[in-house]
Amino acid sequence: MTDTLHAISPLDGRYAEATAPLSGFFSEFAFLRDRVRVELNFLAALSKTGIFRPLSDSESAQLESIKENFSSADAESIMEYERKTRHDVKAIEYFLQEKLQGTSLEDLLPWIHFGLTSEDTNSLGQAIALKESRDKIILPNLQLLITNLSNFAIRSRSVPMLARTHGQFAVPTTLGKEFAVFIARLKKTHAEISAFRFEAKLTGAVGNFNALQSAAPQVDWISFSEEFVSSFDLEPNLLTTQILPYDNWVRYFDLIRLTNSILIDFAQDIWRYISDGTLKQAVVAGEVGSSTMPQKVNPIDFENAEGNLGVANSLFTHYAQKLTVSRLQRDLSDSTVRRTFGTALGHSLIAWINFQRGLKRIAPDQEKLKAELNAHWEVVSEGAQTILRAVGKPDAYESLKEQTRGRILTEAEYKSWVDAIDVDVETRKKLKNLSPESYIGLAIQLTDRVVNS
Repeated sequence: MTDTLHAISPLDGRYAEATAPLSGFFSEFAFLRDRVRVELNFLAALSKTGIFRPLSDSESAQLESIKENFSSADAESIMEYERKTRHDVKAIEYFLQEKLQGTSLEDLLPWIHFGLTSEDTNSLGQAIALKESRDKIILPNLQLLITNLSNFAIRSRSVPMLARTHGQFAVPTTLGKEFAVFIARLKKTHAEISAFRFEAKLTGAVGNFNALQSAAPQVDWISFSEEFVSSFDLEPNLLTTQILPYDNWVRYFDLIRLTNSILIDFAQDIWRYISDGTLKQAVVAGEVGSSTMPQKVNPIDFENAEGNLGVANSLFTHYAQKLTVSRLQRDLSDSTVRRTFGTALGHSLIAWINFQRGLKRIAPDQEKLKAELNAHWEVVSEGAQTILRAVGKPDAYESLKEQTRGRILTEAEYKSWVDAIDVDVETRKKLKNLSPESYIGLAIQLTDRVVNS
């Protein structure tokens, strides 16, 4: 459907432009194309085992041409077969037989899909889609998000702000360091996603190579399977039933889900910073924040991101619950679920894009941050009581607790307390050097460390 206004899913409608890159991996066309690739590569691999004649160079080129020039018309031809057979992989087999009919490869028609079960073709096709989409779409977009976050963190690395614990003002930090915490978390998931190895299978109808072994026992089918699956840069799983155990794929989805959960946490924090006035939003000419309240500028990009992250994670959670369970050798309830992989990744991609759009529209309100810091001198009490402990004051904590707990302390009140306390000159100097704006510890160095790692 090319009319996005009439699409049922927002991925193909409202957000079609953002999710278009994923259609090259998870559309029905892409799934057909990848399985045609698997079947033709399998035919070529069989020819090298000696169970039938080798292919000539021109015949190998012909198979490559079918793969490289796979078209919408080819896909529609397969769908026409499927409408008759109600079996998608058998439809691919019939399509390939038709393609090779009348060519020098016609004598090899019986060897198409030889000894395989549908899930050999399907698991390879979907593992290819997961791997290639990871490499070409998921990792580059996640890296771009991390880069943009890092740029923001560097710009605000020395902007002091009040941190909170239990929702209450705690001690000062910097805005950049607060962002750096999320950057560090995202870098870890990015590294794990990048290193992930996808599994696939080629083991036959119940996982024992029954048909292949009975028809050609002279071939080492275990080695053949390992080599064939590895040829797609995938990990062969030799211990399967009819279906590949999906534990491996679920682990990958769990990494994306963890990434999304980190971003939900982050989006909610940014939303709160905007609500509190810590971050101010750019006012863009022509945009409207409310149909009735003209003054409003809404954090819609972060709200959009949070919503899409939640939708994606609900699907990833379902995969973990559903795909790890299969009745006996196989039930088909997993098949329709696996066709939604692009949906879960699509909602993730939309969220990552919107998060970055929102980043371009926010900046710290440094006057607000400074005023808030200087209105709360009680937040340096942690540093003050620690300085006192270092010089042997046994009642340091209690002394500050009496002065500050449940109270807002002004600069004058804090300095008056410092003047009254019985300490040496050097210690009093350290206490007076404390201020909400300067009491940021190693926040700047920690930010730099994360961003430059």
